[in-house]
Amino acid sequence: MAVDHYENFPVASLLLPARLREPITHIYRFARSADDIADEGDASEPIRLAQLAGYRKALHDIGSGTFEPAQIDAPADIFIPLARTIHKHQLPLQAFFDLLSAFEQDVSIHRYANDAALLDYCSRSANPVGRLMLHLYQAVTPQNLQESDAICTGLQLVNFWQDVAIDWRKSRIYLPQDKLARYGVSETDIATQRIDAAWQGLMQAQVQQARELLRRGLPLARRLPGRIGLELKLVVHGGLRILERLDQLHYDVFFHRPTLQKRDWAVLLWRALR
Repeated sequence: MAVDHYENFPVASLLLPARLREPITHIYRFARSADDIADEGDASEPIRLAQLAGYRKALHDIGSGTFEPAQIDAPADIFIPLARTIHKHQLPLQAFFDLLSAFEQDVSIHRYANDAALLDYCSRSANPVGRLMLHLYQAVTPQNLQESDAICTGLQLVNFWQDVAIDWRKSRIYLPQDKLARYGVSETDIATQRIDAAWQGLMQAQVQQARELLRRGLPLARRLPGRIGLELKLVVHGGLRILERLDQLHYDVFFHRPTLQKRDWAVLLWRALR
């Protein structure tokens, strides 16, 4: 399954059990389409929020048992299979509402004052995905949820630090404002793509934060069985590998966006199977 706009969702790959590929696809289509409303095209802020409100109403209807495809202001081809998946697998609606609140926030909020504000956003933009996956895996425990949240937030931060330049072109900065001030980095420095000791110090700290979160969640990948566990190990080690690339590039994300090459997959597989 192609993943282009909504990076926080796992690929419904051949590593996943066949029984899970369809529900994952239905959930992903909801998340990707809502993310596109928030991010893509030239629609005004009120129009974007109105469209997302249609998604919110459809979710409410699914939860209340009053869902009628002909009466929703949202794509029926997305919500009909989503409603079926939610009921069949008894998925928590709160996870979908949390994702939706993050997409709504993307429309109007483009700066984050501190770590608390950024991590709160991650708890809604990324963590619900892992929680939904645990429900599909029938592996919901307090420890699993905690480690899943660490992985998802860590991966979200990897995306942010990998895509500083891309986000800047969208007028967004996910680097916390208090961290920018602490390290002496200004928005002008980002605009002019200045890579100096201050920038490297800031990014080194942010990369280490993401690395610690991924490592904190790695026991979950080792604990989940079979192909599900292997998929998650590859995802986590892929995030860690991107962070290694950032270190090697001395955090030059303006001219050298770190990506995984074919040769990296052999390394990831070896690490996942260790």
